[in-house]
Amino acid sequence: MTLSPVFRSDEAVQLLASHGVWTRLAGDMEAQAEAVRLIYSDLEALLGEEFRKAPPHVPDASEVTTEAGLSFLQEYFFLILFRSIFASLGMTEERLRFYTALNFCIKGTITAADNIFDDQAKTLLPLADKSGSRFLSILQLMAFERLLRGVLDRGEAAGVISREQGAAIQRGLLDRMAAIGALEGSEEGGVVEIPPPEEMVEAVHRVRGGALFALAFTAPSLLEEGDIAAKLAAAERAVAQLGTAFQIVDDLTDFEFDVGRRSHNLLVSQIQHQGTGPERAAFRPFWTGKKMDAGDVEALFGNSARAVLERAYVEAKESFRGLQDVGFWFDPGLADDVVRAIVGLDGVARMEALTSPETA
Repeated sequence: MTLSPVFRSDEAVQLLASHGVWTRLAGDMEAQAEAVRLIYSDLEALLGEEFRKAPPHVPDASEVTTEAGLSFLQEYFFLILFRSIFASLGMTEERLRFYTALNFCIKGTITAADNIFDDQAKTLLPLADKSGSRFLSILQLMAFERLLRGVLDRGEAAGVISREQGAAIQRGLLDRMAAIGALEGSEEGGVVEIPPPEEMVEAVHRVRGGALFALAFTAPSLLEEGDIAAKLAAAERAVAQLGTAFQIVDDLTDFEFDVGRRSHNLLVSQIQHQGTGPERAAFRPFWTGKKMDAGDVEALFGNSARAVLERAYVEAKESFRGLQDVGFWFDPGLADDVVRAIVGLDGVARMEALTSPETA
């Protein structure tokens, strides 16, 4: 999982809009857009013109409810949410600008690395359309490493951080990313053991999802002090729980992909350890190579899939309650709608089927 959600549930998106969520995030969206524009500008000085193309339109706050604005919200929702959390804790505007640009570079680095692990070609930079998805992912990875260094240098020049703090941030980020990457690396070639669900959540999802989301807190946790620091620690725990929830949702929507490469997946664990007899019997051929057809998950593993989805709802609700406890404005009652709103295109029908009264 990366930090890139895609809103595909129109009903859930409209419900969040009716509760003023997108309007409330408009200022943070504009701040994130400003950070993206800044990094695009930095790239022009970093990389030759033959390797770049014209950057895409980056909307402003007045476009939050337009197609362009919602598209930007789709791509940067979690970073925008993190900035809104930081602002609610009372951080200075200078620090907020620094964190917003830094976290965009973190997102880009993670996206590029995830491409290499999953053989994908997602990009957050306006790179020229050269052949070779791995080449573009590696170029993006190298570019974001240098762009992140530039953000640190700019912060030092502006007096936002010291040289020592910049070094500590780099070390903290690399240590955290290495821990996440080590988990991904352990799955190369496929896993042999399938841990029980609770063990899977604690050992896998709180790293792959929770620690991934918590990367955004690396710099603030090193720089903020006093009352803000105490609230920040609680907010980081809540955000890590939110990341866990969305990793669980990813397991539901990416089930076939994960089974095909035999990587950790909570639905696999649920079926193996707590599934019904028919579910376990039906799953064995797929784990040994049988190809799945559309609708197999809903038809064969519905009981286990709904249990996994319920765990995601619980984690998300507890996360937003934790954020509410430190003064964040988001209504925890909307947690289920956020979970349903942020699923990949392939996951829409699955989520709808699992939450339908006819299949419950």
